[in-house]
Amino acid sequence: MFDGGHIQMMDSFYEIFQRNKDWAARMLKERPDFFENLAGGQHPEYLWIGCSDSRVPANQIIDLPPGDVFVHRNVANIVVPSDLNCLSVLQYAIEVLKVKHVIVCGHYGCGGIEAALSGKKFGMIDNWLRHIRSIIRVYETAIDKVETEQDRLDLLCELNVIEQVRNVCATTVAQDAWDAGQDFSVHGIIYSVRNGLLKDLIHVKRDGQVEQGPDYPNIG
Repeated sequence: MFDGGHIQMMDSFYEIFQRNKDWAARMLKERPDFFENLAGGQHPEYLWIGCSDSRVPANQIIDLPPGDVFVHRNVANIVVPSDLNCLSVLQYAIEVLKVKHVIVCGHYGCGGIEAALSGKKFGMIDNWLRHIRSIIRVYETAIDKVETEQDRLDLLCELNVIEQVRNVCATTVAQDAWDAGQDFSVHGIIYSVRNGLLKDLIHVKRDGQVEQGPDYPNIG
């Protein structure tokens, strides 16, 4: 016998099928050839490396439809050489899909960043968060200068994006592609769940030129 709570939970699960039908019907009404075009293959210009946070959906934030953004997400949008999942996504995006832009997108209020900054122990995830704690050690002086806890958290969210952009650029995937003459850029941006807007932090081009965006943090 199913109890009331279990039935309610199953009802909430099966709701997604009705939502799927409604969405598919709406897309067909707006663009009759939408799914036919999608079935023909994907040709995105963007690879999005973002956080798993449910409030930060890549396509919706930049208002692009399915097929236009290749997406990889993990806790705190981290890029490390030991993560074969992320590196495989990066390689496929660059070598096969030939994306023009690799975007690392962080967001303010990131739970992973907050956990790392707190210094508390959280179990298994601490093995992942140590990558962020390494960033804290590098920028300890700049972070300590910030007066409020919220501002320190916001700064670390920005610094994490910048460091992950550098990590993308240091991968053999990116280096080999650039050496072969492939033209793409790596960008670091950050999203605010408070107002829905993106900030422009940093860009790295094929020639290795680094450009600070207008919203690059003041860490001098």
